[in-house]
Amino acid sequence: MLLLLVAVQTPAQQVSQQIPTLQPPIPGFAFPAHQTLTFTVDWRVFTAGTAVFHIDQQGNEEKVTATADSVGGVNMLFPVVDRFQSGMNTTTGCSTGFSKQLQEGLRKVTGDLSFNYSTGKQTQIEKNLVKGTSKQLTASIPACVTDSLSAIFYAASQRMVVGQDIRFPLADAMRTVTVTMKVEGKEEIKTPAGTFQTIRVQPTAEEGIVKNRGNIWIWYSDDPRHIPVQIRARLFWGTITFHLQSMETK
Repeated sequence: MLLLLVAVQTPAQQVSQQIPTLQPPIPGFAFPAHQTLTFTVDWRVFTAGTAVFHIDQQGNEEKVTATADSVGGVNMLFPVVDRFQSGMNTTTGCSTGFSKQLQEGLRKVTGDLSFNYSTGKQTQIEKNLVKGTSKQLTASIPACVTDSLSAIFYAASQRMVVGQDIRFPLADAMRTVTVTMKVEGKEEIKTPAGTFQTIRVQPTAEEGIVKNRGNIWIWYSDDPRHIPVQIRARLFWGTITFHLQSMETK
């Protein structure tokens, strides 16, 4: 609900030739020291849930925690209680790890993805709490990648110019895929948190989580902060939209 965002063993040197290098944040970009973004999640004409992003800077690492919970009738039909955590180096943009705890209907899964850049390896440990099974997978990665959660905020650290793409490597399901953020245009967006002048960006990929989630758009505030104020995913079963409800900086 929240993320846009079999192992294939590939030599690290081959991977680096196929995907772009992850560019560091632009000089002068300031990651928030503390920030909480709360979104309402609408499906068609219904409020289907809430999503909350907590962002905290600890030294040179930006910690991102995200939660997604279903509400109302959707909660009765298909309860969702999802938790995600990731980290990102504020100097390089490299992800420092990603974890998830998913409870969706009868499905209960946890997963931890770690990156060892010195060895060029990523390791994923996933547990199915219903079946009582677990598996560990290892695959190669290039010198620096982002993940499906911190990628939202990594992209905010890049220049957004209409007509120019932002391309970066993303670790996804034990593969490294190239995500292209198409900077499509500027638009005024009204949300419960206020009215924002925004830059509309569409993440695309030839494979992986972004491609398989249908069409996704993110509206970032058109200012140096690049705060995500609206997210929309057009999926095969309908369209869901995240509207910024509130923003706190404490």
